[in-house]
Amino acid sequence: MSNEKKSFVLKGAVCYNKSLKEFDARKDAYVVCVDGVSKGVFDELPEEYKGLPLIDCSGKLIVPGLNDIHVHAPQYAFRGIAMDLELLDWLNTYTFPEESKYAGLDYAGEAYDYFTDDLKKSATTRAVVFGTLHVPATKLLMDKLEATGLKTYVGKVNMDRNNPDYLTDGDCEKSLAATREWLDLVEGNYENTLPIITPRFTPSCTDELMEGLGKIAAEHHLNVQSHLSENLSEIDWVKGLCPWSSCYGQTYERFGLLGGDTKTIMAHCNYSTDEEVELMRKHGTYIAHCPQSNAYLSSGIAPIRHYLDLDMNVGLATDVAGGANLSMFRAVSDAVAVSKLRWRCVDQELAPLTIQEAFYLATLGGGSFFGKVGSLAEGYDFDALVLDDSGIRSPRELTVEQRLERFCYMQAEGGKIAHKFVAGSQLF
Repeated sequence: MSNEKKSFVLKGAVCYNKSLKEFDARKDAYVVCVDGVSKGVFDELPEEYKGLPLIDCSGKLIVPGLNDIHVHAPQYAFRGIAMDLELLDWLNTYTFPEESKYAGLDYAGEAYDYFTDDLKKSATTRAVVFGTLHVPATKLLMDKLEATGLKTYVGKVNMDRNNPDYLTDGDCEKSLAATREWLDLVEGNYENTLPIITPRFTPSCTDELMEGLGKIAAEHHLNVQSHLSENLSEIDWVKGLCPWSSCYGQTYERFGLLGGDTKTIMAHCNYSTDEEVELMRKHGTYIAHCPQSNAYLSSGIAPIRHYLDLDMNVGLATDVAGGANLSMFRAVSDAVAVSKLRWRCVDQELAPLTIQEAFYLATLGGGSFFGKVGSLAEGYDFDALVLDDSGIRSPRELTVEQRLERFCYMQAEGGKIAHKFVAGSQLF
């Protein structure tokens, strides 16, 4: 299906969130796409849409596309390695040496080919992506993501302190100049791929650099991504680096990097204080929940139930290579699992997440960062997956909701993504 033919009908079993706690599930229904936007889900196809091409997916599941709102493209090459280290040791031993290799475009090109090809084949329809501090490699990553048809934000990373000599932007002015160079280089060149301001995290960025990035974000009206309160040692480090701050979040908020006129994603937020939470609520900050990464790097378990109870913006993420793979279905199931551990071992006042809530995070929760995204309901961008679960065998008669839940836990045992649509364009 070419990009011009964005009006069609899908027929099959449909499941998507109509609220945080409830699925709209139908065994045999029609989903209508007109000009890349959903016209809704129908038990009987309305007369006005009967002339549209019909893609018959009977027997398969039709669900919204999944949104990965925090993933590190240059770390994809060493995914599944060094999962026995904690965050700061992991960064110094594996991450920084790996990212330094992206100074060379030959290596970057091969590595980003693997990342973008696998991301296209995955359940992810939209992603918010960290690159490296290298301008040419970050543009190359954007070029390759643009070609996939996925909708993405990509950030050139900024770092001007506490970095190894082989991986640094130089001083503050050089870092800001490189960011402006990158923005000039990519402005207006892409339909699907947008730049996002990306201070790595406070330990890697001086106050002067943060201030400069805040001004660039405001000047260009750009969104922001970074990390917040992931690890206890990291939080103590920030207290020493920024003695003027009363919480980690203030080290971003002071410079206009926590959200407001534009949107900000902060990954993790495992140990956010009441003050920090209130700052994020005030500015509408998005929290990228990274359950697998938080477990593998021994960082902690974010109190997602608390954030949802406060009606905060929360999405779901793989955080590769802190997380070992790109599977957003795995992220959904892990979100449920770690919430149960937190409830049992840390705080029994915060109930575990349900499958409906975890799937909401992966769809509507993170999707709203991109606009009206994350649902099959009328008016949403038509991002959709067609799932073949016939290879996950069972003698039981399952409901549509049970089939989706089982797919989240057991995709690797025989579940396949048969078709993938982004804004109405069929990627495969």
